[in-house]
Amino acid sequence: MHKKLFIPGPIEVHPDILSAMATPMIGHRMKEYAELHGRVTTGLKSVLFTEGPVFLATSSAFGVMEGAIRNLVGKRCANFCNGAFSDKWHDVTLRCGKEADAIRFDWGTPVTAEAVERTLATGKYDSMTLIHNETSTGVMSPLPEIAEVMRKFPEVMFIVDTVSSMSALKIPVDELGIDSCIFGVQKAFALPPGLAVFTASEKALKRAAGMEGRGYYFDFCEFAANDVKNNTPSTPCISLIFALDCQLKKMFAEGLENRWARHNDLAVYVRGWLMDRGFNSFPAEEYRSQTLTCSRNSRGIDLASLKKNLDEAGFAFDDGYGKIKGETFRIAHMGDMTRTDMNELFGAIITILPDLA
Repeated sequence: MHKKLFIPGPIEVHPDILSAMATPMIGHRMKEYAELHGRVTTGLKSVLFTEGPVFLATSSAFGVMEGAIRNLVGKRCANFCNGAFSDKWHDVTLRCGKEADAIRFDWGTPVTAEAVERTLATGKYDSMTLIHNETSTGVMSPLPEIAEVMRKFPEVMFIVDTVSSMSALKIPVDELGIDSCIFGVQKAFALPPGLAVFTASEKALKRAAGMEGRGYYFDFCEFAANDVKNNTPSTPCISLIFALDCQLKKMFAEGLENRWARHNDLAVYVRGWLMDRGFNSFPAEEYRSQTLTCSRNSRGIDLASLKKNLDEAGFAFDDGYGKIKGETFRIAHMGDMTRTDMNELFGAIITILPDLA
């Protein structure tokens, strides 16, 4: 039995996307692939609002997140940490042999522009990492405000994970001055996992060119050299790129502004449904994610039991992550989801827990 996915990722994939993955195979050095690659990266530039190169890497987003560390961190990195995945990025930075500090915030709170300015004003850092939408806690940090602060520190690489936010709201990469914007396709893009997308500014590519030990698989300079030929350094996941081509066509048919509005509508709808039943938000109101809702278990429900019963009913449900598991739960509302999808889940929850009707 297929379980419909309402977890933070991977999320539900529409049949037409899966069908696109069954497109007959082509060689990645054939002109047919160059045409596909060029079409997809051109479409992504429109989604990201960038005129710079957009690269495709066959990996999870964390592959490129590690790659960004190897390519762009020279002196010392400030890892801004407000949840499990930003904590992990700090650990990855250290494992790459880089000097780094974790600037920590309580789970459920955002990274603030004030903290970024205070940290970078020390002059200790030549790079920083930020997770825009911390999936473990449902917190979206104020990216435009942070970007404004970053303009004061042009020597510091601005490395941003938009894994669970890109395409759900407008994130204008060039306008924000992001040096490397990184995301995977298994969340708001609603594709199967295995493909990462990233950018590298002219400043980032110059930094990478002088960086020793940046490796090969995620060498930004290798990606740039192959990009001019509409290709990748190593064999790409061609089936997923066919799927991305299909999804981009769907996005533009819907209209980007309509897509952002749909995500906002779903976020408001899910929050309202939960609040009407006595569940409080884990993050503060102004920092709630547009793609998933992290709610406090305000009513003391047995979330493990609910998860098990929903699983048996054909729905995948998340009962919290890491140290807030059981205290919180997360419901995804991104990608191609609609209110009809959310009502399916809510109907199943009410069947299991009639008191929530």
